[in-house]
Amino acid sequence: MTNPDPRELPELAEFRRDTRAWIAEHRPAAPSFVLPQSFLEVETREQFDYLRAWQGALYRAGLVGFDVPREYGGQGVSPERAAVVSQELTRARAPFLVNLLGLRWAGPTILAYGTEEQKRRLIPPLLAADEIWCQGFSEPGSGSDLASLTTRAEPDGAGGWRVTGHKVWTTMAHVADWMILLARTGPAKYDGLSYFLFPMKTDGVRVEPLVKMTGEGGFNQVIFDGAPMPRESLLGQEGQGWRVAMTTLAFERGVEGGRERGAEDLALVWRVADLAARARRDGAPAIDDPVLADQLVSLWIEAEAIGVSALRMRVPGLVADRPLALPLMHKLVFTELAQRATRLACQLLGTEAVLWMGDQRAPDDGDWPRAFLNSYGFTIGGGTSEVQRNILGERVLGLPKSK
Repeated sequence: MTNPDPRELPELAEFRRDTRAWIAEHRPAAPSFVLPQSFLEVETREQFDYLRAWQGALYRAGLVGFDVPREYGGQGVSPERAAVVSQELTRARAPFLVNLLGLRWAGPTILAYGTEEQKRRLIPPLLAADEIWCQGFSEPGSGSDLASLTTRAEPDGAGGWRVTGHKVWTTMAHVADWMILLARTGPAKYDGLSYFLFPMKTDGVRVEPLVKMTGEGGFNQVIFDGAPMPRESLLGQEGQGWRVAMTTLAFERGVEGGRERGAEDLALVWRVADLAARARRDGAPAIDDPVLADQLVSLWIEAEAIGVSALRMRVPGLVADRPLALPLMHKLVFTELAQRATRLACQLLGTEAVLWMGDQRAPDDGDWPRAFLNSYGFTIGGGTSEVQRNILGERVLGLPKSK
């Protein structure tokens, strides 16, 4: 499913072979502790150190930052190679890149709005995972209505700022060096927001972990009590925060990050199919059940469609009429596909689906019930599926607002 496409350009096919060989040779040994399934569940220091070392190795091998100019620490070559690396990491079931918030959201936003000094200072360590990023957008009273947030950044009288407020669902905050922070600098709902690159290692910042229903951490709440922030932390112009934040959310919701999703979704579906071949139903392999087989084929077709849509969105002429339709659709469809696939896996396990990590009787080390519960983080984070449908309907298709 991830073998080189015979239509792939020769230089890209050669890069794929080299990447596959490098991963096979340098992939780190499995650790003695349980690894998180995604960057949303990185909880312990040993998990973090293991994953950060892996991203650093990939960066030093020239396998990170393809679409970032060389002067900012990137490769400065075709971003198509990033999709190849992602596909090959998925194929090898290798560890993920831990600084995903930095790579896909903070980094591209800094490249779009940052000063030359900000780009040269912040992008190289972001790529190498030497400095980790988190996102400070959501607040306890400002979820779907992000512009109603109340965290304030006020001038300190010496050219800098003081931040006071409360952010929540802040993935990686407990290990982060930097936060992309949306804060209020004026009274207007939208024009009163500004966007900052906040240094986390400072006074007046308290990070408190939030435990998810899997029992894992990774999410946090962050409380600011007059935390100091230097003048150069402002990204873009004061009062431009909403516009900059929408750029970040476009990356988060899949405008640029959906290109390699097909391989990841297909890999997940094939893993469920493998489970179905091993699971038993009425004394026979579960996959022999025609109803189950139909469900698997439907998931496979949808995963293939996601991959084809990712190819289509690279061709401007095919998306000229509604350039954001397919990209924004990606976040919605791939997160819901993953949720249905992992739910089906749990149904295949039957009563064994209640066996958790650490139980020697748990099939596949308890990965499937854990993956199903974790899937809700992706259908909620970055805008719930309901919000995403409203965005597509109202802002992309021009439909009237729902009542």
